[in-house]
Parts: sequence; C-alpha cells; structure tokens
Amino acid sequence: MPVQPTRLTCLARLVLGASLTLGALPMAFAEARAYHIAPTSLEAALNQFGREAGVLISFGSSTASGIQSRGLEGNYSPEQGLQALLEGTGLQARAEGQGAFSLQPVTRASAPASIELGASSVVGDWLGDAAQTDVFEHPGARDVIRREDFERQGATSAREVLNRIPGVNAPENNGTGSHDMAMNFGIRGLNPRLATRSTVLMDGIPVPFAPYGQPQLSFAPVSMGNMDAVDVVRGGGAVRYGPQNVGGIVNFVTRAIPDEPTVKAGFQTETSPSSSHDGFKTTGNLLAGGTADNGLGGALLYSGTRGGDWREHSDTRIDDLILKGNYQIDDANSLHAMAQYYDGEADMPGGLSTAAYKADPYQSTRPNDKFWGRRTLVNFGYRYQHDRREFTVNSFFTKTLRSGYLDQGSFLSLSPRQYWVRGIETRFSQGFDLGNTAHEVGVGYRYISEAGHELRYRTPIAANQLPTTNSRNDRDTRGATEAHAFFIDDKIDIGQWTFTPGIRYEMIEQEQTNLLTHVKYKGDYNTPLPALNVLYHVTDSWNIYANTESSFGSVQYSQMPNRVSGGEVKPEKARTWELGTRYDNGNLRAEIGAFLINFNNQYDSNQTTDTVIARGKTRHQGIEASVNYALDGLTPALAGFDVYATYAYVDATIREDGPNKGNRVPFSSKNKGTLGIGYTQGQWKANLDSSYQTDQFADNANTRKESADGSTGKIPGYMVFNSRVGYDFGHQLSDLNVAVGVKNILNHEYFTRSFDDNNKGKYVGEPRTVYVQTSVAF
Repeated sequence: MPVQPTRLTCLARLVLGASLTLGALPMAFAEARAYHIAPTSLEAALNQFGREAGVLISFGSSTASGIQSRGLEGNYSPEQGLQALLEGTGLQARAEGQGAFSLQPVTRASAPASIELGASSVVGDWLGDAAQTDVFEHPGARDVIRREDFERQGATSAREVLNRIPGVNAPENNGTGSHDMAMNFGIRGLNPRLATRSTVLMDGIPVPFAPYGQPQLSFAPVSMGNMDAVDVVRGGGAVRYGPQNVGGIVNFVTRAIPDEPTVKAGFQTETSPSSSHDGFKTTGNLLAGGTADNGLGGALLYSGTRGGDWREHSDTRIDDLILKGNYQIDDANSLHAMAQYYDGEADMPGGLSTAAYKADPYQSTRPNDKFWGRRTLVNFGYRYQHDRREFTVNSFFTKTLRSGYLDQGSFLSLSPRQYWVRGIETRFSQGFDLGNTAHEVGVGYRYISEAGHELRYRTPIAANQLPTTNSRNDRDTRGATEAHAFFIDDKIDIGQWTFTPGIRYEMIEQEQTNLLTHVKYKGDYNTPLPALNVLYHVTDSWNIYANTESSFGSVQYSQMPNRVSGGEVKPEKARTWELGTRYDNGNLRAEIGAFLINFNNQYDSNQTTDTVIARGKTRHQGIEASVNYALDGLTPALAGFDVYATYAYVDATIREDGPNKGNRVPFSSKNKGTLGIGYTQGQWKANLDSSYQTDQFADNANTRKESADGSTGKIPGYMVFNSRVGYDFGHQLSDLNVAVGVKNILNHEYFTRSFDDNNKGKYVGEPRTVYVQTSVAF
C-alpha cells in the first residue's frame, strides 16, 4: 500500500524549500543565483540550499548520515548547484519533476521515475542514526546535538553539549567525579551526580562499567572528539531501552565510516587567564578511513586530551582509540564491528571549604586525590534488512578498571575496581498492512552478564604515605548480575495517527559477597514496564505526541548491604507522562512539551557515611521548549542569520511525609535555558550565545545558610555569555578551518557544590576561557 502523501515528509523526506516555488517551470531554464554555503554536514548544506533554491529534496534517514559537504560558492541553477553540492559525497540527484529531487548512491542502478517509499526506511531501531527525520517522528521529547553544533560552541566535554538540551542539568565536574573521565548530568530535576538514572549508550552499547549493578558514571569512556552526535531521548523510549530510564536515554553516536578515502584531523587549545591556574588544555582528534567498492569499510578514530582546567591540581591525560568496520555483503545483509581502548588519568582538585574558596576559588587543598581508568570494548553485529523486515544481532564485551587515590579525612584510600560485562541483544521488526492500517511489530531480547571485584586499601593520614596493594585492606567484595530483558511493541499507523503500545519485562538476579566478612547479599527482581506512545500528524511539518511509560532501576552493588528506615533498599520505580508538539518546515523548527514524573522510592547514596538515604516519593513536573529559526524566512536581508533558544521549567519536589516534604529535590533549578544567534556568510561563521539557570539546593533539607565545609547552602543562579568566529578556507586548502572563541565572556563567577561524597565542598565554575580551533581534511 503506498504511503499516504501527508506522511511522505515525516517518514523519509526532508522538506527544504518554502520561500520560492518553481512549479512546472523546466529546471534547465530556472534562473541561476548566487550561493555561499560553507563546508558543513551534508544534511545542513542541503537544508540551506533547499531554502535558498526553493526546491524539495527527498532522501532516506540514513542517506546523508556522517557525510560532509564541501559547500557551494558561485552562481548556479538549482540543478547545477545541487550537482556541485553533492560532488565527492557518493550521491547524485535525480529530478522527480515539479521542482523536486531525490538522492541516490552514484553506483545504484536507475530507479523508476516515481519514488515508492518502502517500509525498510521506517522499521527497526528507534534511535537509528539520529537523523532529523528520526527526531521529528519520535513520539516523545527528543533532541540531537550534532558535531558541527558542539564544534561551533567550542565544546570538548559531554557536559558542555548536554547543557544545550532543555531539561538537562550537567554541572561542572565535582565530588568523586571531578575529572574529565566522569559524567555528571540529571534530566528533569534528577540528581546529576554521576548520571545514575539515565540509560547511557555509545552506538547502542551501555557505557556504564556495570549497567545494572553499578550504573554510575564516575568513569565514562566517551570522548567528544570521536562523536558525530549526542542523541537525548527524554521520553517515549522506555520499552526498547533500559533498565534505568526515568532520566531518559542518552546515545553517543560515534563518527561514521566515510564513503570515500578520508583523513580528517582537528585540534583545540584553551586557557583561562583569569584563574590562578593559567595552564593550557589541548584536545585533538583524528578520523582516517573509507569504504571500498565491494562494500568493505573501516575507520580509525582517535581523541586525546592533555593539560589542566582552571583549577590547580587538574592535569589530565586521555587517549581514546576506536576501530570501526562494516561490510555490506549485499543489499540486505551487513556486518559491523567496533573495538575501543580508552585509557586516562587525572588529578582531582576536590571541593573547597568556605574559607578556602574565599581565599582562592581556583586552588586545590587535596594534593593526593587522583583518578585513573582504562576500558577495552569489543562489539560484533549483524543486520538483515529487506522490504519491511529487519533482524539484528549485536554482541559486546567490556573490561574496565577504575581506580584512584582519595583523601577520606582520617585516611588515604586506593580503590581498584574491575568489571566485566558480556551482552547480546537481538531485535526483529516486521511491517505489514491490515485493512486500512499499517503495522510494524517489534520484538527484542537482551542478555547481560556482569561481574565485579571491588577492593580498597588504606593508610593513615598521619603516615603521609600513599597506599599500595600491600596496605591494609578494608574492602573486598565481588558482585555479579544476570539480567534478561524482553520487549514487544506494535507501531500502528491509522490515517494521521500512530499508536505504539508496548511492554518491556526485566528479570534480574544480583548478588554481592563480602570476602572479608563472608556475608552474601542477594536480590531477585522481576517487573513489567508497559508503555503507550501516540503521535498525530497535523500536517507534513507539524505533529502532536503523548506517551506514558514505566521505569525501573535495579539496586546497586554499593547499596545492597545497606538498610534504610522500613527495610532494605529496593529497586527504584517511577512513571512518566508527556504531552508535546513539534513543528519543522525547514526555516522554523520548534517544540514545546509538558512532563510529569512520579517517583515511588528515590534513594541517595552518601559516601561520607557509607549509608543510603531514602528520599522516598518525589514528583517532577514542568515544561520544556526549544526553537530554531532561520531569519531569511522573514526577509532576504537577514540571509545567513539564525536564532535559537531553549527553556525548561522544572518543579521537582519531595512528596514523602516527613520534615522534608514539599522541599525541592537537591541540585534542581526551576528555570534553565539558552539563547543565541548565529551568522553564516560564505566561509565565515559567527555566533553569540548565552546559558542561564536559577538557584539550587545541595541537600534534602534545602539548607540556605552555607556550612563551613562548603557542602551545604544555597547555590545561586547565574548567566554566562559565549562567542566564536570561524573561517573555512575551502577544499583548495584541504578544508582548513580556523576559529577563535571565548567562553564566559564577562568572567562571571559562579559555583556548584558536592554534598554527599568524600571530596565535598564548593567548586568554582569555568571563568573566562579563550580557545583556538583548527581542523583539516584530506
């Protein structure tokens, strides 16, 4: 059954023209005009070209993924300009009549004059390659930040990228995560400490070193230099991805294997001259690879970091090497593989007392704190896709070591921890028609086996000696998890409506053995997680979505021996509701939505006392919005300008009866957002943007007065401004790009706190920082 015309754009096309209609005018006679499109991603270049030329360009969601365009400079007719824009991309344009084009691989045999949209473009993995069409069709709140965007803001860390997304709070690294290998973020008012309440993936593979037993990201082997995009699904994905997804799903998408032989290198160095630590921090990245005519492709990715931040005792060394391979056996069958070796070490500056912060907020009073880790990952997968059927098998193995020295008041600790994770996931999707409805039934199964060995050695502070593996041993535990997860859903298209009912079922067996006391703890958890997603297509460029889903987080190894009032720690459970709408006509992209999360039993782990605090019931509700508008839609005089903004209002409150009822959940700002303007003219790119958030509290009691150790007290809100100017020299100079930028232009001083871990205190935010970027491609 042909796809309904009203769904054409949403399922497999990008509508890129609005201001000019060529109609039936023959393309050969269309008037030529001047174009100034800088080198960028192919999708962005086609977006700009389509708006300026007034043409419609259609392509599958994966066609332009990971492909860079050399840009377009000069006078062209629409047909000539599109041909020049696609030069070297491995794609060609085919005229479809009435001012429309479709994109095809250069080697593909000629197709019929009319386009038939097969269901193969819509079945399968919901995350896909994070193309804009996937985002538009997602039945929940979802945002994707692409490589060109985080390069444009000078972002070298996940924190800087995630803070651009409405509803996400990613504070400066703090506590035992006060280094670049840690990841701290919370979604919709959830505690950002080590991102324990989100499903975090890299190309669909779990990032945590123990995704069930220890999902915290004190060690997160993710380097932005190796990423093409960051895909954040805040709702509407709990059936297919889990277990801990009350805080959404965050998928880091690695750089794609190029179609043509390619070598790309990038470099950024930055310094914060207003801090007392005036060193330089540098990051570099490399992509080398290509795809042969027989369908065999491979790429080497590297990202490295050297130097320190604005704090003393913050030196960092990170090396992240990834090898990717893909073999397209035939039109239906393909194999893929990936191997990663990540190794790093970093000094941790630690929190400051109120007095120390007042004396010098950039100093460090913890000279012994240090963190290091390494991870080996191996991944193999198979994919079959034909007509309206897709079958995938994905297997992975990770081995992780994380360790470090930590000043714990009366003693220094050395805490080596090793984890082994094996997993396999298989999915099957089948599309079919039933009467006047179209279905895509998806079923999937995932098995994960975890094993962990955690040790701690200690020496007294008075001994002034770093501990070794020959020092006193006060922790020796082994943890293990076997987890099975099943899901089934049915994506049902009825006219303009899409309904997706589904259910995920988690079965988890956990245990931890204390080898010093010979005490064993066990947990056996089984739970169904039903969900319903609804999407209504008002027009090709406007839809409305709603969903409700359940989330589940298993008990962590560190929590299993602990007790709270009312008994032992139990799995966290929550239910989420969303209602929103999005609009995208090429010039204007906007979204607004409301959410509600009811948490049944939320816990906090306190490292300083080695206890678990039962926060109990909490409610998180609010509104999220974003808008991006290309101003040439208003008048040609504003060609090249675009404005963008995000905003989130989050009301996260404790609902459990007791002294803290009605208080705000810690580290949750009620208002947070960004505002910016960008300008592109020929080879020049410039932008000015700002980010802001309102105040927070560090503890459940919402203590306003600052404590002497700096761990509690109100955290004031702040607003900072950033700017960047870049110039692209074009392919005649190997696509050399040079840019300079400034973060926190006004040098506004702000801070965050760490409350419940062993290096608690105040942490100053990033002061005025100047950076230089360069990149080149061969």
